[in-house]
Amino acid sequence: MADAAPPSPQLGARCARLLLSLLVFSLAGEACENVILNVPSKLEADKLIGRVNWKECFRSANLIRSRDPDFRVLHDGSVYTARAVELPSEKRAFTIWLSDTQTETQKELTVVLEHRKKILKKRHTNETVLRRSKRRWAPIPCSMQENSLGPFPLFLQQVQSDAAQNYTVFYSISGRGVDQEPLNLFFIDRDTGNLFCTRPVDREEYDVFDLIAYASTADGYSADLPLPLPIKVEDENDNHPIFTEAIYNFEVPESSRLGTTVGVVCATDRDEPDTMHTRLKYSIVEQTPKAPGLFSVHPNTGVITTVSHYLDREVVDKYTLIMKVQDMDGQFFGLMGTSTCIITVKDSNDNAPTFRQNSYETSVEENAYNVQILRIPIEDKDLINTANWRANFTILKGNENGYFEIITDHVTNEGILRVVKPLNYEENRQVVLEIGVSNEAPFVRDVSRVTSMNRALVTVQVRDQDEGPECNPEAQYVRIKENSAVGSKFNGYKAYDPENKNSNDLRYKKLHDPKEWIKIDETSGSIMLSKILDREAAAPQYDLYNITVLAIDKDGRSCTGTLAVNIEDVNDNAPEILQDSIVICKQKMAYTDISAVDRDGPVYGAPFHFSLANPSPEVNKIWTLSKVNDTAARLSYQKNAQLQEYTVPVAVKDRGGQSATKVLRVNLCDCSHPSQCVSMARSAGVVLGKWAILAILLGIALLLSVLLTLVCGVVSARKGKQFPEDLAQQNLIISNTEAPGDDRVCSANGFTTQTANNCNQRFCGTVGSGVRNGGQETIEMMKGGQQTLDSCHSAGHHHTLDSCRGGHVETENCRYTYSEWHNFTQPRLGEEPIRGHTG
Repeated sequence: MADAAPPSPQLGARCARLLLSLLVFSLAGEACENVILNVPSKLEADKLIGRVNWKECFRSANLIRSRDPDFRVLHDGSVYTARAVELPSEKRAFTIWLSDTQTETQKELTVVLEHRKKILKKRHTNETVLRRSKRRWAPIPCSMQENSLGPFPLFLQQVQSDAAQNYTVFYSISGRGVDQEPLNLFFIDRDTGNLFCTRPVDREEYDVFDLIAYASTADGYSADLPLPLPIKVEDENDNHPIFTEAIYNFEVPESSRLGTTVGVVCATDRDEPDTMHTRLKYSIVEQTPKAPGLFSVHPNTGVITTVSHYLDREVVDKYTLIMKVQDMDGQFFGLMGTSTCIITVKDSNDNAPTFRQNSYETSVEENAYNVQILRIPIEDKDLINTANWRANFTILKGNENGYFEIITDHVTNEGILRVVKPLNYEENRQVVLEIGVSNEAPFVRDVSRVTSMNRALVTVQVRDQDEGPECNPEAQYVRIKENSAVGSKFNGYKAYDPENKNSNDLRYKKLHDPKEWIKIDETSGSIMLSKILDREAAAPQYDLYNITVLAIDKDGRSCTGTLAVNIEDVNDNAPEILQDSIVICKQKMAYTDISAVDRDGPVYGAPFHFSLANPSPEVNKIWTLSKVNDTAARLSYQKNAQLQEYTVPVAVKDRGGQSATKVLRVNLCDCSHPSQCVSMARSAGVVLGKWAILAILLGIALLLSVLLTLVCGVVSARKGKQFPEDLAQQNLIISNTEAPGDDRVCSANGFTTQTANNCNQRFCGTVGSGVRNGGQETIEMMKGGQQTLDSCHSAGHHHTLDSCRGGHVETENCRYTYSEWHNFTQPRLGEEPIRGHTG
């Protein structure tokens, strides 16, 4: 309603908002309880004099009017003066109508304006001021209008103390705006308590002033406690809303759906928050290009959205919006600000590539490959050099054998058709290809005006060419059994002339034969074995022995093929045991595993059968074999086996019956790791068994006994008879008179100084030569004429050197048994003991 509108901001300063205790009660009838407002006697125009709480009287009222034209009432209950009013008496009343248009109900609310005069008097010094427990000030809420035009000084309100009813009271104030910056903005009439403002105030700089009011008597006595007196600066709509950016830049895809968010604009207003002065509304003032309208803005949030699906970058790629923001909730008298919004339409793949023609034709010579035969242009309206524009070509039909490929020229966006495998005129004289084209980016789904794949037909004519022989297939196979006889013939490689489809007038040559096993017939191409085929020696891949063959026609043109010989395996190789020598540590190992391999194929290979091959009773008693798997066996020994090296013969047989035997050297060793046994063997050299050590000890003992016997005999002979003096220092030269032989030089005491091979010499020639024969030990000695010099004399021979040499004695009688030797030596050993002899 017009009489409920707020006062104009250009009118004079708003006066004291004197909001005292408003008591509004609902009446039982059509009238509400009166509301009393204390006001000055003179009221200026467009000034707030108070507020009434009409909702407690009539909550559902939606129409409020004042019956007195001097006053206006707003919807929030604020009461303003419509013109300057002077109260003629102490009271003035007017009525407010409250109406509910829905129920057609009406109530009245009476507002009483009172003005009370005060009688002042001075307080005597001996008179005590009566104090009450409650505050005696009149704390009237006060406000002032921002940017008031005056006149100044501008009356704000009157401060009153209850003590002024009985005494003369003087008023004063302090705080910001009085004795603090901004200085001297406010002052108070010391007698009346009227508070004044001296100049306009900007609310954005100072929104409230917290003053302190004082009441004192003439003698300086404080009539009341200091009273806080806040003065709020009422906001005036003096600040235009401002956009946060002068120019906004947004992007939106051209395929956007309705309601797609483009961007958000935002503005600020320095006026008081949460008031009409800062309640902003956004709108679009202008769009360029103008038609059609494609965008809208939410009036409260500033969110810009699309309102049409006709965004087409290929038609318009950029739009400019003039944005407006206005306060006072967008009312025409509100302040406003503008900004520019530039919206760029981003390209989407909404235009499919298309061929310029529906069909194309080209040709190519047979046998040509890696050549370009056609360039196919296309058209696409989307943004150039983007994924929406770049084309992908595909051969949809006709390229089942892979003769062709098509690629994209990234500069021109054309399709380049190429031949990548040679074409044969005799097989394909014409090829029809179906080519499809699409973009790198997927086609947008909500646009169905055209299909995403465009197609065209390409007819390729193959031109004939006189060509050489053809090796097809490139690899041909023949089966030959291993170990076939030299000179055996088999079918070879066959090439043909593609013009007449036969092999006449073709010659064949062998280009490569790894083992030179094959000869090739130059005319027919058949092959003959020049050597015996050995499958295991060839070591071919997949049992194939490849021979490269060259086929040549009469014009010298050629082709190359491969003859793959499949060598059929025969069982011509026995399995072979891998191990030669084995070390078993008895501390850690109760067995060892042996394994075998067979060079033949699987048909004649594993599983293998292992066994001991004709073992000796000792080996058979100690060692046993058991199966581990198809190619290995376990060699185990008995716990009582002695630590020594054994020779264990092991036989292994394959499934075809081929077998082989291998003697394993098994060293059963006292070690914790086989390497320890090997190192001990190296450091110790040759390790002798117990029987070898015993034999050595017996030989040493026998040698010592013979030497002692000789020494005793010589000593005994010297005590009996003496040799001639010239014989004491001579050597006896003993010679075999029956056959040439080595001479033996003996010293006079009977020790040999030179070896001899014949035994029919004197005793001294065979001292210490013992032979073990059949378990009986014999001592080789001379049974010639005299055993000693004494025996020579007793036998009737001359005691000469020649007689000591002995006569003709039969060699078979020159060996004595051990018992004879014992009978000879015992009497002489008993003649005189030799000191230190140990027997």
